[in-house]
Amino acid sequence: MRVSSATTPLVRLIVVSILAGLAVAQAAPAVLAAPDIKLDVSQAEIRRAKPGRVFHVHPQIGGAPANAKAFRIVYRSTNLKGEPIAVSGTVIYPAAPGPSEGRDVIAWAHYTTGVAGRCAPTLLPNLSGTIPGLEDMLARGYVVVATDYEGLGLPGVHAYLVGVSEARSVLDSVRAARNLAGAHATNRFAVWGHSQGGHASLFSGELAAEYAPELKLVGVAAAAPATNLVDLFKAQKGSIAGNSLTAMALLSWSRTYNLPLDEVLEEGVDKRFEKVAESCIQSISQMLKMLQLARPLRKAFLKADPTTIPAWRELMQQNSPGHAHIKVPVFIAQGTGDVTVNSGLTVRFAKELCAAGTPVTLMMLKNVSHGFAAEKSAYAAVNWMRDRFKGRPAPNDCGR
Repeated sequence: MRVSSATTPLVRLIVVSILAGLAVAQAAPAVLAAPDIKLDVSQAEIRRAKPGRVFHVHPQIGGAPANAKAFRIVYRSTNLKGEPIAVSGTVIYPAAPGPSEGRDVIAWAHYTTGVAGRCAPTLLPNLSGTIPGLEDMLARGYVVVATDYEGLGLPGVHAYLVGVSEARSVLDSVRAARNLAGAHATNRFAVWGHSQGGHASLFSGELAAEYAPELKLVGVAAAAPATNLVDLFKAQKGSIAGNSLTAMALLSWSRTYNLPLDEVLEEGVDKRFEKVAESCIQSISQMLKMLQLARPLRKAFLKADPTTIPAWRELMQQNSPGHAHIKVPVFIAQGTGDVTVNSGLTVRFAKELCAAGTPVTLMMLKNVSHGFAAEKSAYAAVNWMRDRFKGRPAPNDCGR
């Protein structure tokens, strides 16, 4: 299927993921009824639990390729305020008996799917098709765990592009995988993410040692990651994709940080704004609906640029990775044809990592757009993560 040139890169990303989704549903023990976005865990139980405690396990529809098992889980994590919460995700691992030494873990961090609870990847019928490199990871014997992030898949507010929230969801998903006996997961893990998930991966690298010291992070891999959010939002200003991204971020941050929207939104656009902001972009029909809803925002949407308003700009800076040192090697893939995450921003961030002493492997993908960055780099990323698990010296492009 050819995507029209009028369709923006953000939306093309979703189309690519959909067309890649040739998942085969794997039979699994019927532990509980089919999942939905209801939370069947009491607040008291959540408060008592340790991070990573698994509350519920469901068979994951569309989550497992051949010779693998997949389960949707609800596990304990921590929100931005430090409060205990429940988060959903999926754990996928080889169907064969686990080796005596256990299986190392790769935590997948997904790209933007929306900010409404129903937009969770684990609610998709073809989840396995949305994780680049999944079959290769399973063939190498890894456990793959994929969080929905806070507020997706369960009641609550999705803290979109809020680095600490994303990282805690990712890190606690690794803890949760270790609590599933059938997974045989070790405490060694790598993180692999795309776009929003690249942002989550980088923050996971920054927070891992402090937040989850019992886990051993060996490497961080990110494809077309969101880095400098101020510049990212500036670059996207005015396009349908950019306005949709901005709408999602503003709605999420207004709820996460209790910020009023009236200082940034034009009068009378509230309802249209909320419809766009709460759209899911996981299927072609949802994509087309969002495009239709977003068109009026091209003319009248913001009465002020959020990047120039101190409170909003501060949040963008606060949620841009780079505030803490990443102590493990980093792999970054970036398409030169990406107009959603400009390659210059990514190269600049890679140089900042180098200056801080982090070994960086930078894979530039000639003429590759945003939507294909993870797909085109997945094989290299999995090989790179394999070498980190094996303890081989990390290649380093710093200084080139």
